[in-house]
Amino acid sequence: MDLRRAGLAALLLAGIPALSMPPAAASVATAAAHRRGQSEDARLVALFAEDARRLAAVDPLEALYRGEEVAPADFAALYTDALDRRALDSATHSLRALQAIDRSRLSPENRISYDVFARAKQEDIAWLQPGVRALTRVRPFNHFAGLPVEFPTLMSSEGVVTFAGEADYRRALALDGQFATVIDTAIGRFREGMAAGVVEPKLTVRNMIGQIDALLAQPVEKSPFYSPVLAFPPDVPEAQRAALRQAYARTIDDGIYPAYRRLRSFLAEEYLPAARDTVGLSAMPGGAPLYRKLIERETTLPLDPETLHRLGLSEVVRIQKAMDGVRREMGYQGTLAAFFDHIREDPQFHPRTRADLERGFAEIARKVEAQIPRFFKQVPRTRLLVQPYPAYREQYEPGGGYQQGSADGTRPGTFFFNAYDLPSRFLTGMATLYLHEGTPGHHFQISLARENEALPEFQRSGGNSAFVEGWALYAETLGYEMGLYRDPMQHWGTLDDEMLRAMRLVVDTGLHAKGWSREQAIAYMLANSGMGRTDAAAEVDRYIANPAQALSYKVGSMTIQRLRRKAEAALGTRFDIRAFHEQVLGSGALPLAVLEAKIDRWIVATR
Repeated sequence: MDLRRAGLAALLLAGIPALSMPPAAASVATAAAHRRGQSEDARLVALFAEDARRLAAVDPLEALYRGEEVAPADFAALYTDALDRRALDSATHSLRALQAIDRSRLSPENRISYDVFARAKQEDIAWLQPGVRALTRVRPFNHFAGLPVEFPTLMSSEGVVTFAGEADYRRALALDGQFATVIDTAIGRFREGMAAGVVEPKLTVRNMIGQIDALLAQPVEKSPFYSPVLAFPPDVPEAQRAALRQAYARTIDDGIYPAYRRLRSFLAEEYLPAARDTVGLSAMPGGAPLYRKLIERETTLPLDPETLHRLGLSEVVRIQKAMDGVRREMGYQGTLAAFFDHIREDPQFHPRTRADLERGFAEIARKVEAQIPRFFKQVPRTRLLVQPYPAYREQYEPGGGYQQGSADGTRPGTFFFNAYDLPSRFLTGMATLYLHEGTPGHHFQISLARENEALPEFQRSGGNSAFVEGWALYAETLGYEMGLYRDPMQHWGTLDDEMLRAMRLVVDTGLHAKGWSREQAIAYMLANSGMGRTDAAAEVDRYIANPAQALSYKVGSMTIQRLRRKAEAALGTRFDIRAFHEQVLGSGALPLAVLEAKIDRWIVATR
């Protein structure tokens, strides 16, 4: 282990308040394993299990996404200092216990788990320090991510919460009942930020207000929160169904909707006047060093904003040359810039109805499924659904997204496509979007990890953006070998999407490290790609709300592509693409340095 990091952890051990739940200063589970003479592998597994048992109390939202039961009191602790103290105590406790385990005596797979776990706990500790919390906890959510936008989906009939019996309905109702408390706590956090001058841009505040308005415009019986009681499973007694409907309606009408109204009033009347006119993180007090920390968190690598900016510029030039070749192939005689406008304006490149998108994605799915055996030994047992975003979300969402299914495969994963403002959507990018969000992108990577019971829970359900988004972008490139891009329209679409990821390196760093304005960022994207203005604006607003996350796509994808080239060169005729993909996906979402070490070991073993 890195001694500098170990020293940091040691310094953090002093003066941390105790958890409100068991563990003692030393790990009970690992100490017991010592006494029983267990192996280092067994001790590691015991530590992971102990850490996982604390999850619901220290990270209730993550526990919900994993499909675990969360106590209402733990959920109500969201955004509180007490929850932060619990999380810091838990991470420090787990890291100290990990240091007592001899990594050299672990199995190869458990060494990977050790490295992933160590990095995660070190990162948790670093982000829970007072100086960082002063910049992050006072901005608890925005229009792109956070409880107000996630909770409706979480608690709907199509969310991650299980509705199999009456007890499930009662548990979900208890969580719904705590929503108002959590929102009031978050408002308090926002007020702390206002006092310190650490606030969101006005842009994101207006978007949050718009989202709340769209949600509140839905009658109670049409809201996502009411959807679980529209259709009951057989295990809910008929005699209880009317009472459950009344209870859900009352909780929404008396608790959830009033909380959203209070949040809206606060944002519109108090927070918006205090919010920033600037959009870049560097314009916020402490924003420049925070941006560098975000880059390392999102990419898993200590990269410099200027280096990433230059990489993006070079990738934009490379991709534009390929796009110009497709322009000629499609018979267009004008310049590439004029072709961008042609693609945006000609109706043949845009869907007329939502059904056009539904039919197109269904056809692409059939073609991809026929190719999968060439590239993968193992496929998920979790099914994939394809459907549009809910109406209350679609205006603020990107072109597509993925919602994971359940670990046991009973609830399917969902690829959401955006059908808002159809003239701004493109038929050209459908193949690459399906490969990214669906098969074999997010759906394969996330489902295979969740279904792999040999992995510890944090590897099955956790991850990092560089791997998750890097894999999905790498999956897009498989469309060449699958023959999907022989169609010039779809070839153009994948180049346009690759251009988007290259432009993200330029625009994200431009916004947050170079002082770019929103309009400057949108203009750059329109000048260097064929995307529509609606998409470009939504993308830029996303980067403003979620700094550095958009950098992870290209960094992760280029790493996986480089590792594949390395393996192909080293193994020659012994290289098996299916085995390579199995190695990449077989341990969950790994930090990129851990992934590279794993692939290097595989190359040596195979050779």
